[in-house]
Amino acid sequence: MKHNASPSTKKSRLQLLHQYYSYTGFYSFIGNSLKKAVLPVVIFVAVLLGIHYFVIDLNTLLTNVTETFSNLGILSVFFASESVLGLIPPEIFIAWSEKTAKPILYLSLLAILSYLGGVVSYFIGKALTQTRSAKEYIENKMAKHIKNMRKWGGFLVVVGAMLPIPFSMTSMAAGVIKYSFKSFLLFGLLRIVRIYIYAVAIFSIV
Repeated sequence: MKHNASPSTKKSRLQLLHQYYSYTGFYSFIGNSLKKAVLPVVIFVAVLLGIHYFVIDLNTLLTNVTETFSNLGILSVFFASESVLGLIPPEIFIAWSEKTAKPILYLSLLAILSYLGGVVSYFIGKALTQTRSAKEYIENKMAKHIKNMRKWGGFLVVVGAMLPIPFSMTSMAAGVIKYSFKSFLLFGLLRIVRIYIYAVAIFSIV
C-alpha cells in the first residue's frame, strides 16, 4: 500500500510546487529575464562581428591581448568583475582563453573564478547587512532581487548561475537574506557548467 501511495504523493507535491511558482510569477520572471538577456547578447555578437569584419580580425585581436597582458592580470580582472556586479561579460574572457597556450586549463580557471566570485558576492551581501545604514541602502537598491530571493531561494540561484544575467547580483541578494550557504554553494556549481556550455559555442566561432 505504501508503494502505491508514493507516486500520487510525489505527483501532488510537484503540482503544488508548480502551482506556487506559477502564482508567484517565477515562470514569468524567467521569460522576462531571457527576453532582457537576448538584446545584450545580440549587441555583444554584433560588436564582435563588426570588429572582426571592419576593424581587426578577431583572432588577431585576441592573440594580441594574450601577448600584451599577463594571464594573471586578465584572470584578476575577470575575478573582480564576477565578484562585483558582473560588469564585464564573461564571454569575452572565454574567447580569450581559447587563444592561450592551454585553453582548457584557462577555461577551467575562469569557471572556478566565476564560481568563487559568486561566493565573494554572497559574503559582500551578508556583510552589508551588519550596519543599519548599509542594510537600508542595499535593500533599497536591490529590492527586486531580494524580494525574488526570499520567494524562490535556490531556484533563483540556479537562474542566476545559468542565464546571461549578472550572477553577482543574485549571489549578493542571497547573502543579504542569509540564504543557506551550503545550498548556495551547491546550486552555484551550475555557474561552472554554464562557462563550459558557452565555451563550446564560443570556441567554435573563434
